[in-house]
Amino acid sequence: MKKIEAIIRPFKLDEVKEALVEEGIRGLTISEVRGYGRQKGHTETYRGSEYRIEFIPKIKIEVIVEDSKSETVVDAILRSAKTGQVGDGKIFIYDVGEVIRIRTEESGKDAL
Repeated sequence: MKKIEAIIRPFKLDEVKEALVEEGIRGLTISEVRGYGRQKGHTETYRGSEYRIEFIPKIKIEVIVEDSKSETVVDAILRSAKTGQVGDGKIFIYDVGEVIRIRTEESGKDAL
């Protein structure tokens, strides 16, 4: 099994979710996160005062899938989250040793 973690722009969340649902993904976890990469923040003006925003708001999506679906999920995220601009985000892929559904105690792919 694989854990696919994607950091994306907030306004792309609905598109990414729809793309994952189309690929048969039944569950995902999202978190509102802040950070910076190559963007290194930006400056904004509010009521005539300029101030620097160092940490950019992003959305983190986490999905656990069988190994055979990981490439499909990554492709769906790439297709739906990409704008072509700096700050589109990143995708991380991890190996998952075990998954256990708490309610039924099912494990492995049955728990997904």
